Amino acid sequence: MEDSKKKLEQQQIEEEETIESSTLQFFEGLGISLELPKISSNHDLLSELLINLLKVDSISRGHVSCSFSVLPSVANYYKGLHGGAVASIAERLAIACARTIVTEEKPLFLVELSISYLSSAPMNAELSAVGSVVRSGRNLTVVSIEIRLKETKKLLYTAQATFHQLPAAKL
Repeated sequence: MEDSKKKLEQQQIEEEETIESSTLQFFEGLGISLELPKISSNHDLLSELLINLLKVDSISRGHVSCSFSVLPSVANYYKGLHGGAVASIAERLAIACARTIVTEEKPLFLVELSISYLSSAPMNAELSAVGSVVRSGRNLTVVSIEIRLKETKKLLYTAQATFHQLPAAKL
């Protein structure tokens, strides 16, 4: 009885090691190593990537438009714009758009961000992103974002962000 328990435990350990090994091989095949570059430990790495990526085209009350290219730093394994980059760009653009209506004294909190990934943006494609305030009231501000191919105007991604605004502190 003891021998069969030991054999079963040994088989389980070998299976776990095989799974770990194949998982590690999968990630190494993708180019992911256990060592992360030092830059990835920066406090606000994503902001640094986006600041260099986005170029503001126009700002007016309730509207902000930007343009950017799909660079390797924001591309996924399939050489398209990474979904996380889409979400970050949409959030940044929504905040900028909301701030054209809501004063800096009122803190904004992102309550909801919904994104529709309609089509992929290929590597080196030029994109335009437009944000518009749909509604801004006493407590809520809703912003709509559209990201399109610059050349064909094909709609690739849509997003809607809802912000809750707190009243300004009175001291």
